[in-house]
Amino acid sequence: MVYAYPRVSIEFCTQCKWNLRAAWYMQELLSTFGNGLGEVALLPSSAGTFIVTIIPEQDATPIVLWNRKDKGGFPDSKELKQLVRDVIQPNRDLGHVDKHNKNEKKTPTQEPHIESKADQEDDDACPNIN
Repeated sequence: MVYAYPRVSIEFCTQCKWNLRAAWYMQELLSTFGNGLGEVALLPSSAGTFIVTIIPEQDATPIVLWNRKDKGGFPDSKELKQLVRDVIQPNRDLGHVDKHNKNEKKTPTQEPHIESKADQEDDDACPNIN
């Protein structure tokens, strides 16, 4: 089998019902990068998993862009697009996605946005964790 690169995978917990969230992120990435991505794969998983990984080229080490357990929630679509862009096309301007408030300068150390209390649920929320 021949793969096209870069390859993005979105691994998500089906018991937590994150199917639509994963599909929405996939749609956002494909809308933004189009043929600049070789593949966006949805990988059903369990145990409260939500991990976005990218392999920029053949034989490259996979890069974890987002892990819900490490980051404490989910990324904004804007944030995910910037993370993907920074790996595959670092000089690309994402237009409105890159626009910031004149007085605000985003830094990589800024805390991630937490969308809601439901997004902050720990692994106990997954019905199939032993």
